[in-house]
Amino acid sequence: MKELIIAFGLFLFIEGVLYAIFPSKMKTMLKKLDLLKDNQLRIGGLIFAILGFIIIYYSKSTV
Repeated sequence: MKELIIAFGLFLFIEGVLYAIFPSKMKTMLKKLDLLKDNQLRIGGLIFAILGFIIIYYSKSTV
């Protein structure tokens, strides 16, 4: 559970830094998300979720 909280904190930190350093570019990127189809977002999210799972799995199994 501790690792999950750390991971969530890291996620929030990275997101916050991106918005703090590149506010106008982040707005532009969010507007472009509206142009994508739901299926494209779903597939992209699934790919990132699988990649994240693989990274976590291998990092936990090698320790």
